[in-house]
Amino acid sequence: MHLEIITPDKKIFEGEVYAASFPGADGFFQVLNDHAPLISLLKDGVVEYKSKEVTQQVTITGGVVEVLKNKVVLLADGVVG
Repeated sequence: MHLEIITPDKKIFEGEVYAASFPGADGFFQVLNDHAPLISLLKDGVVEYKSKEVTQQVTITGGVVEVLKNKVVLLADGVVG
């Protein structure tokens, strides 16, 4: 699936991943290929995404994530570090 992580200032990441975990307002959740459509608020925490080659993490200060047809767009309020 295609993942984009965007802040108001810049694009943090764009690429193909097979799994992504998010700090949802009601707890952590994971998105895999062919996930049902959703929109969720995110709280401060770590977003982890995995490609075939590597697992990466980014710490966000809240935001919103949309999942639709194997495209995941994370609009983060900001990133730490």
